[in-house]
Amino acid sequence: MGDPDFWNDQQSAQQLIDQNNVLKEKYDSFNQLQAQFEELSVTLELLQEEPDDELQASFEADLEQIQSQMRQYELGQLLSGEYDSNNAIVELHPGAGGTESQDWGAMLLRMYLRWADAHGFTVETEDYQAGEEAGIKSVTLMIKGHNAYGLLRSEKGVHRLVRISPFDSAGRRHTSFCSVDVMPELDGSIDIEVRTEDLRVDVFRSSGAGGQHINKTSSAVRLTHLPTGIVVSSQAQRSQLQNRETAMNMLKAKLYQKEQEEQAKKAAAIKGEQLEIGWGSQIRSYVFHPYTMVKDHRTNYETGNGQAVMDGDLDPFMYAYLQWQLSQKNPN
Repeated sequence: MGDPDFWNDQQSAQQLIDQNNVLKEKYDSFNQLQAQFEELSVTLELLQEEPDDELQASFEADLEQIQSQMRQYELGQLLSGEYDSNNAIVELHPGAGGTESQDWGAMLLRMYLRWADAHGFTVETEDYQAGEEAGIKSVTLMIKGHNAYGLLRSEKGVHRLVRISPFDSAGRRHTSFCSVDVMPELDGSIDIEVRTEDLRVDVFRSSGAGGQHINKTSSAVRLTHLPTGIVVSSQAQRSQLQNRETAMNMLKAKLYQKEQEEQAKKAAAIKGEQLEIGWGSQIRSYVFHPYTMVKDHRTNYETGNGQAVMDGDLDPFMYAYLQWQLSQKNPN
């Protein structure tokens, strides 16, 4: 940073500063935890020599606090993937089932918005397609914050809901599905080539909330990548040019993800492994009738407090997923 030419490339300079801040935070957190642990050890020795109710209560409160901080520190260490620190692009696509599944999509949308708010992340709605009667047809979110992708990648897959339908006058039990896709927002260091002749560009009027320009100009953009059939849309920005740039960034993220998944499949085939990647794998069930339970089918983590989960309490599932993923990489 002391180099006279450091700020010649402001984007590279800012990336280096961000990396430095992350490393400094890890270093400072470790030293702080070590100091707190040493203080607790001294307090414990005093209690063993001479019990004291007031000191005991203080010790237990401090112990609970350091345990919570340790879990957060360990979580940060688990988020060591190449793009874990990046912003996340999250797409929700309800399955077949009309209003029932579209309402389930809206419930998941609320869940992720509450989770993001609790963690201080900012959320931008890049594309929003409302359902005919209720819920959503599809939604694309940009969730911005440190480690957003690393945490949210645990959510990629199919989410299954079992409940008594509020839309069924007979009060029957229904099962609904919603696909969640999660990708990292890529920076300029990743070069993904998209040829103009491989793109179909459609413009249309924005349909969501976003200002007075909505529904007056055809500012929304939909890009179709013809070789792969991948479709992305953006309607949140104020101009067609901005929406096209946002849509192109999302397309590049999807193409990069597709390439990574294909490489993983090839590597697994060489090893003789069965690897499930993509939309087909059901990762989590949310059961609200005849009992209440939310269970992740990869980690087997479950809870009976379904309402807390729907209110955004996803951290235990994310932590269990990161631990499970670590055990998959290091089975011994």
